[in-house]
Amino acid sequence: MDGAAIEGGRRTVVQPQAQEPDLLDWLAGLGARRGSAVVVKFGGNAMVDEELKASFARSVVLLRYAGLRPVVVHGGGPQIDAHLRRLGLSAPFAGGLRVTTPEVMGEVRMVLAGRVQRELVNLVNVHGPFAVGLTGEDAGTLRAVKRRCLVGGEPVDLGRVGEVAEVRTGLLRALLADGRIPVLSSVAVGDDGAVYNVNADTAAAAVAGALGARTLLMLTDVPGLYRSWPPGGGADGEVIGELPAAELAALLPGLAGGMVPKMTACLAALRAGVGEVRVLDGREPDAVLRAFGADAPGTRVVADPVLRGAGGPLSGGRGQKPWPGRGLNLTQPPVVRQVRQA
Repeated sequence: MDGAAIEGGRRTVVQPQAQEPDLLDWLAGLGARRGSAVVVKFGGNAMVDEELKASFARSVVLLRYAGLRPVVVHGGGPQIDAHLRRLGLSAPFAGGLRVTTPEVMGEVRMVLAGRVQRELVNLVNVHGPFAVGLTGEDAGTLRAVKRRCLVGGEPVDLGRVGEVAEVRTGLLRALLADGRIPVLSSVAVGDDGAVYNVNADTAAAAVAGALGARTLLMLTDVPGLYRSWPPGGGADGEVIGELPAAELAALLPGLAGGMVPKMTACLAALRAGVGEVRVLDGREPDAVLRAFGADAPGTRVVADPVLRGAGGPLSGGRGQKPWPGRGLNLTQPPVVRQVRQA
């Protein structure tokens, strides 16, 4: 057909409808990322707002249809807090970390794997049979060591609070090869068989590094990274669009407390060979999709030239990598012994 139609005896030219520019821009932005893993740390207000949760699930499925291989890692602090309050269980904080007794750990595990994860899996699977829920216990995907803490110079026993020590990628790779979307709860198992609650930001960074992910997306409750907090006037009041890892490391001392572990995890991911980290406002619908467009929101952090090529996808068989966050000496990131496929 040449785009012409006969109407009332006259030949009328019908102009083809233009494609949506934003869609074209988005598909072009994916570029070489097609076929690569992208790890998304799901958290913040996006986890408790029904519309945002549904929008997030749809976005993840669209990434999969567009040729990426998404992996979702989540925590569940607000849900855990609310559940423990309902039960009347005490879980005080020490050094910014929840003291987690075996009883509390049982409830944390139930909330993460039995409520938050299942809800997200169901929302994704509204769009097709893609999501598979798992915890770090499954196939020993996340191995942990007990986290040590000093408060006022004195050691404090945090109970079942762990550090990611090892990522075994075999199950994740199998699910991705089958076209599935893994949804991983931040629960890990120790060599002693005990189950530990681990920081979801650190877990997401470790998984991204182990898989050789091209992109790590970190959802937060702020528009991106500022040079100081609260943001002041001038450049300090604007979200940083892009910066190298070294500049992020220099900014760490001036960041708000809640951003320090997130940004430390970002730096560790880059050291492990992740191509880029994007800090996004999870309160914005479709933030995950827009991260790959020309008008990408939030902050993009890229590796310094000296770090590029230091990590990347694991080759076949078993490989070993030290947890790169250890060398940053920024706070107290975990020590990862090795990363292996099975």
